[in-house]
Amino acid sequence: MIDLLVKHAALVDGRDDMSIIVNGDRITDVLPGFDAPAAKTIDANGMLVSPPFVDAHFHMDATLSYGLPRVNQSGTLLEGIALWGELKPQLTFDALVERALAYCDWAVAKGLLAVRTHVDICDERLLAVEALLHVQKRVKPYLDLQLVTFPQDGILRWKDSKGNATAINLLRKALELGAEVVGGIPHFERTMSEGAKSVKLLCEEAAKRGLRVDMHCDETDDPMSRHIETLAYETQRLGLQGRVNGSHLTSMHSMDNYYVSKLIALMREAGVSAVANPLINITIQGRHDTYPKRRGMTRVPELMAAGIDVAFGHDCVMDPWYSLGSGDMLEVAHMGLHVAQMTGQDAMRQCFDAVTKTPAKILGLEGYGVEKDCYADFVLLQARDPIEAIRTRATRLAVVRRGKVIAETAPNTATLMLPNRPGTTDFLLKR
Repeated sequence: MIDLLVKHAALVDGRDDMSIIVNGDRITDVLPGFDAPAAKTIDANGMLVSPPFVDAHFHMDATLSYGLPRVNQSGTLLEGIALWGELKPQLTFDALVERALAYCDWAVAKGLLAVRTHVDICDERLLAVEALLHVQKRVKPYLDLQLVTFPQDGILRWKDSKGNATAINLLRKALELGAEVVGGIPHFERTMSEGAKSVKLLCEEAAKRGLRVDMHCDETDDPMSRHIETLAYETQRLGLQGRVNGSHLTSMHSMDNYYVSKLIALMREAGVSAVANPLINITIQGRHDTYPKRRGMTRVPELMAAGIDVAFGHDCVMDPWYSLGSGDMLEVAHMGLHVAQMTGQDAMRQCFDAVTKTPAKILGLEGYGVEKDCYADFVLLQARDPIEAIRTRATRLAVVRRGKVIAETAPNTATLMLPNRPGTTDFLLKR
């Protein structure tokens, strides 16, 4: 007997009335109109079954710390960094673990089953690293958590309590403890040349260890912040093609168009991917502008048109930098779609891909997708296609991990008491 059968499902690629057959932790087939006895059957009733959402850029060591030790009153990046500096000495292992686990609960409920989180290593205790490695083991049965060694205060700029520049040693220790990705923040180093030096140093560390790279790059309005160029160069020099990602890239929004035409070609040639963070980029960038105000988000449609893999990340949820958020990657896609003016039919579907299959590729997830032999990880959404899912931020009717239902939510249906009108509405366009 089949372990799990999902029938009458619509798929992201446009196929409908599809049946997903699951045995054990794998999808054993995807067939049109198939029916058979199963230990558990889910009737999708024409709703969309998608691979799980993936967040390619997050900060889980800070999540849900809103109000500790105080609220970011200005909502700015610089106050957020200062606030994190105040909070860091007060962090405890148990509190870090509890907040991260609570966020993972939110993520699962929203069908978000893979997260790449940057973890601050500019702390002699490496407390956040140890806490999130513990969380990684705890959540492994239901969520893939990938840790990036992130020198929040600059790999060259930061000094320990004795005044020694030892961040690279802490980063190496974090990798030896089990973190999987090398991170950096070149634009936060003291000078442009120090920033370029940090990119070279960190890429060499990744190449030596055979690891991936994910670098906060040019998260500024300064069009002369061009560390992504150095990152692409080092990627080619060290043979890291396909393993390097540049996150944020907000300075590209302000760059000269001619230079960008050269830069995008260089990124494509190097196989460097990009992650934009629409919710955070649109609120933090452009703060020094009066009017017109720059959006700040990187050039998403242009990068995609050049064949560069571009994902959307959530970045922050209720932390020193961002007071909002709920772990909903459809909210992220919704903001990204609007900010990038990607309202064409194909473009809107690209925004859905930017929170599903594209970040899965960037993270190197294996067995991802709703296809034969893939892991049985998927989400049943209260929508009939990806565009409708983004429009309504569709309810996650069921979340499946390795063939087991791990979360369910009742349909979003409102009861109406109106004369000569239906008794309910579900906010879906009638077809």
